[in-house]
Amino acid sequence: MKPKILLINPPIYDFAAYDFWLKPYGLLSVAGFLRDKANFKLFDYLDRLAPFIAKQKELQSDRWGRGRFYCEKIPNLACLEQIPRYFRRFGLPRRMFENFLTKQGPFDFALIQTTMTYWYQGVAEVIEDIRKAWPKAKIILGGNYVTLCRSHAQKLGADFLIEGTNLQPLWEYLNIKPDMQQPALWEAYEKLNVGVLKLSDGCPFNCTYCSVPKVYGKFKARGSERSLAELQLLCELGVKNIAFYDDALLFEAKKTLYPFLEEVLKRNIKVNFHSPNALNARFITKDLAELMVKAGFKTFYLGLESISLQWQKRTGSKISCDELTQAVEYLTAAGVEPTNITAYQILGHPHIDIQQLEESMHFVNGLGIRGMLADFSPIPGTPDGEYCRKYVDMDEPLFHNKTAFPIILLGFDETNRLKDLQRKLNRSLTKT
Repeated sequence: MKPKILLINPPIYDFAAYDFWLKPYGLLSVAGFLRDKANFKLFDYLDRLAPFIAKQKELQSDRWGRGRFYCEKIPNLACLEQIPRYFRRFGLPRRMFENFLTKQGPFDFALIQTTMTYWYQGVAEVIEDIRKAWPKAKIILGGNYVTLCRSHAQKLGADFLIEGTNLQPLWEYLNIKPDMQQPALWEAYEKLNVGVLKLSDGCPFNCTYCSVPKVYGKFKARGSERSLAELQLLCELGVKNIAFYDDALLFEAKKTLYPFLEEVLKRNIKVNFHSPNALNARFITKDLAELMVKAGFKTFYLGLESISLQWQKRTGSKISCDELTQAVEYLTAAGVEPTNITAYQILGHPHIDIQQLEESMHFVNGLGIRGMLADFSPIPGTPDGEYCRKYVDMDEPLFHNKTAFPIILLGFDETNRLKDLQRKLNRSLTKT
């Protein structure tokens, strides 16, 4: 008899959260490898197409499939009470999961995806509810939180933890042989309008603020056939917007992205592609920009972080101002609307004294594109994260919170001033 496996994407406890093409891709990929070898049920707390959510007009998606999560205001946490912002629980109401467990159980296994380290309260809530409803179910945690904070994750009471990308211990624990060529289990959703793809894992860079080297390791391309099969499945399910979760989508593009997009054109696949994980502008050429636009890319998010050469050298030397400028010229020449190009800059980095953040914001605005301040989250095990032990208790994941840390470092007023400046600069683009 096939085992019955419950898949859960937990709720989020945070000051802010937004559906920026957010899907539990790791969880769905694992389930896909076990397609037809187990009976799956998915409960995604962050599914904005769930009937409960779909009735609420204020939560409707924008034209690219993004939107607000349903949320409830909750008391702020004692360790973050100095942060003058409302704390919330984002996701479907807890009672819906309790009812789901009653109707759909029992389960042999429960697989829970974790992402941000400081979202562990949602994971704890899910474990508590599963234990109450079906105490014999074996609970398995995997994802970033487990990889980066294993000792902390062990305290939540799961039966088995999976660190990193080595899934062999999971297959042995489940006693199921996987088919690693299968696409992610997207059909687990009753309704779907946004999907996710990856053509590669890892990154060739080693930026001092980034967790990718520790979680995914060095860059490794995936087989294009599986990615194309996954794209085909998403299209069959009616998906129109697809985000790439690659951390280095443009690296070795001739071996990965070029053949993938050429096949998309050959098959006449019509979807909107997006790149929320910062693209490295260094690798954008005239030909690549034209191919990406022709194949359906609609939004381009580029990583700048800072124009300071000193800061860049200290953190990884990933990009220069000239490379960003050239990339923007290639993209706009290929037909991309400048307002659909966004450059990320980090707010609240511990070395902000050499970051020249305001100059970076004005530089990006001068290119005629949007800027976005990416709040810094100190990640344990990274050089910059470990440096932040002088400011916060890094052994408590709640202090990794990207809303909280810039306020702790810079103060509430200065953080708001910089965010207001960014909004003002972006508004100036729409007036010209």
